[in-house]
Amino acid sequence: MDTKVPVSFVKISRALAEFAFPPTDIVVGIGRGGIVPACLVAHQLDLPLFIAAVNYRDDSNQPIRESPEFLNVFPASFPKDSRILLVDDVAVTGKTVALLKKTLKDYPVNTFVLKGKADFVLFPGIKTC
Repeated sequence: MDTKVPVSFVKISRALAEFAFPPTDIVVGIGRGGIVPACLVAHQLDLPLFIAAVNYRDDSNQPIRESPEFLNVFPASFPKDSRILLVDDVAVTGKTVALLKKTLKDYPVNTFVLKGKADFVLFPGIKTC
């Protein structure tokens, strides 16, 4: 298993303040890991925040399901043409992000993660969790 790379809250906050986000109307965070990054992004951009409770991996980053699953109902109904920024902490395989993108197929969606695979990555140089 990869060693976790510590990144301070201050470093994350500063990087978010300098990041060039795409035009966005709504921030959707993927819970659990994406809740804090999504809160920070929504605050930074002064946008509404929604949390999608989806789970695929455990705290050790090991898959605990065959595929990501919603843990409760996610109201995927937003104003027409809302531009959505889908936020998670880490995207390893992209399966969780893919589930949300499919759910939000009627909207333009950009994906944003702190590390991993997405349209926008805050720390592209970090290769481990």
